[in-house]
Amino acid sequence: MAAARRILLKLSGEALMGPEGFGYHAETMAGFVGQIRDVAAAGVQVGIVVGGGNLFRGATGALSGMNRASADSMGMLATVMNAVALKDALQQAGVDARVQTAVHIAHLGEDFERDTAVRHLEAGRVVIFGGGTGSPFFTTDTAAALRAAEIGADLLLKATKVDGVYTADPKKDAGATRYHTLSFDEAIEKNLGVLDTAAFALCREQNLNLVVFNVFKPGALKRVVMGEDEGTRVTLSS
Repeated sequence: MAAARRILLKLSGEALMGPEGFGYHAETMAGFVGQIRDVAAAGVQVGIVVGGGNLFRGATGALSGMNRASADSMGMLATVMNAVALKDALQQAGVDARVQTAVHIAHLGEDFERDTAVRHLEAGRVVIFGGGTGSPFFTTDTAAALRAAEIGADLLLKATKVDGVYTADPKKDAGATRYHTLSFDEAIEKNLGVLDTAAFALCREQNLNLVVFNVFKPGALKRVVMGEDEGTRVTLSS
């Protein structure tokens, strides 16, 4: 399978905190930065959508009685904080990076603008998209699918703690096996919960190939991008 030219990596906020219960874990962040740097150095254009769950989750705030729109707005701010933190870590590692946000926050990042984002990518800069979609009630999975479609990414990569999509929870079922490939229809029929419904529908509609993989495995990101058998690939036809 050919290497991807342009990717959109969905990185959760929870991933950034590693073994910590909140915030950031320096060693974990350094591992992600190293993988992103290696992929960018190979000539692959890299966009990233980062979540905010290590700082605040809108759904959790809503469950505690906060208005959902207000809670989601706070969650969007958390994603911008993570985008700035990730940009700083990348720049310290010698990677040119930019932040674009769906919510206007002067001095922290550029407002999202598709053509500008593409120009950054073509110039070899990593672009980190914060602020989710800019609207409440949408997850960062949906933001990732949306940005991937807008920038014309070849692959949407969902970074997780497991090395793909399984027939059952591998932590509970020793007989669970990993799917190497899946079709969107199979994933829906088997209710595998790969992405939220809106994100999944957008991927299928735009024929946007998706790979679910374990970002904590050293070198996994590059292996996925180079077309190796890493994670689970979800396409229109398996």
